[in-house]
Amino acid sequence: MIELRRKLKNFGPLEALVLSSLAYVVIMLIWTASTRSAIVQKANDIKSNHKLVVEFINNQVNECSSNEEGTTLWGDSCNSAWTSSKIVNHILKNIKLNNPYNIDKPLIQTSQDPRIQAEGKAGQSTDRGIIFVSESNFESEVGSEWVIGTCIKSPCVAAGNNELVSAYR
Repeated sequence: MIELRRKLKNFGPLEALVLSSLAYVVIMLIWTASTRSAIVQKANDIKSNHKLVVEFINNQVNECSSNEEGTTLWGDSCNSAWTSSKIVNHILKNIKLNNPYNIDKPLIQTSQDPRIQAEGKAGQSTDRGIIFVSESNFESEVGSEWVIGTCIKSPCVAAGNNELVSAYR
C-alpha cells in the first residue's frame, strides 16, 4: 500500500497527459475500426448510384445510335439535343437511387460545372452523394460531351474521393 502511494505521489501533469493521450489514441482506433464498414457501405452506395446513371445515359446513347428516328425514354428525339432537366426528372422518377446520407435534396441535379461540384475547389462546398450532371443540354452532334460527377467522401478533391465520367454521343 505504501509503495502504491509513493508511485501516485510521483504522478504529475506530464504523466497524466501521456496517459490521457494514450487513452485517446486507443479510443479513436476502436471507433475508427467499428465505423469503417458503415463508411465503406455509404461509399459503395454512392458509386452504385453513379454507375446506374452513367449506364442509363450510355444505353440511351447506344439505342439512339442504332435508331436515329426514335425517341429517348424521357421523350426527346434521338436526333435532337437532349434536355438536361428532362433526363434528370426521368431518372428521379424511374431509377431507384440509394440515399446513403439521408440527403433532403434530389440525388441527381444539374450543375453548370459538374467537375467543380464533384471535386470541390478551394472555398467551394460540395454535397456528398449527389450526382451532378451538365446543366447544358446534351447536344446531338457527334462527339458532344455530357459530364456526370459525384463526391463520394470528404475531402472531395482528394484522389479517389470523387467520380467523374463523360458521356459522348
